[in-house]
Amino acid sequence: MPKLRGRLLANESLAPLTWFRVGGAAQALFTPADEDDLAYFLKHLPQELDVSVVGVGSNLIVRDGGIPGVVIRLSPRGFGDTATNGDVVTTGAAALDRRVAETAAAANLAGLEFYFGIPGTIGGALRMNAGANGVETKDVLIEAFGLDRKGNRHRFANADMKFVYRNAGVDASVIFTSARFQGRAAASEEIRARMEEVQQHSTFTNPPGNSAWKLIDAAGCRGLRVGGAQVSEMHCNFLINTGKATGHDIETLGETVRERVKQNSGIELDWEIKRIGIERT
Repeated sequence: MPKLRGRLLANESLAPLTWFRVGGAAQALFTPADEDDLAYFLKHLPQELDVSVVGVGSNLIVRDGGIPGVVIRLSPRGFGDTATNGDVVTTGAAALDRRVAETAAAANLAGLEFYFGIPGTIGGALRMNAGANGVETKDVLIEAFGLDRKGNRHRFANADMKFVYRNAGVDASVIFTSARFQGRAAASEEIRARMEEVQQHSTFTNPPGNSAWKLIDAAGCRGLRVGGAQVSEMHCNFLINTGKATGHDIETLGETVRERVKQNSGIELDWEIKRIGIERT
């Protein structure tokens, strides 16, 4: 690929790129310079190679055996611009959700405050229909843009995203590159107050009519440890790396919590965190 402008690395550790700081290496890690560079890369990448996409790794467990194929990581430099035009917020997929909320607030636009408490990027928010405090991405999205596995560009209207709770129905091979959101004019004080109310990051989705953290607490899992992984003492729907955890520790702890909650309440918790890669043998 002689015209490639991004950074392509072999056998690159992914642990530093995730919040848990665990996991193996990517067989190849590509950071495109911009959308044109990404399109060029995908068009020339052999179709038989697997492609995975990561953002800031806030909602991700990378297994210790690493990830085969190519991992693509969009950087804020090429995909992080965020701006307002009237009551519309336009942003790149690598922009932090928090930054999008702040950009909207600076323009006195309400509706996107819920992003302030979601520690990920817009690309992940589009893929997972991220939400908080009763508001989801589907409620504010006008349209999204992305590239398919062959590097072709596509526009997705809100209805095309096929949003459901914590997921979108767009083909998993599509890499979102940017989006436009609908805001509404409001007083700055009102917007800032709502930004302070948003919920914290979580490991499991809330079952209908229940709070995951209450079910975890009732099952006696607050502070529970597996190896170097621990259920947070402060917010028990949050797993932490105490310093020496492996990807296996984090995932095993999560599955242990799910099992104990199922035994205690009969309710099966669903992961909100994505788990990718292969187990180390």
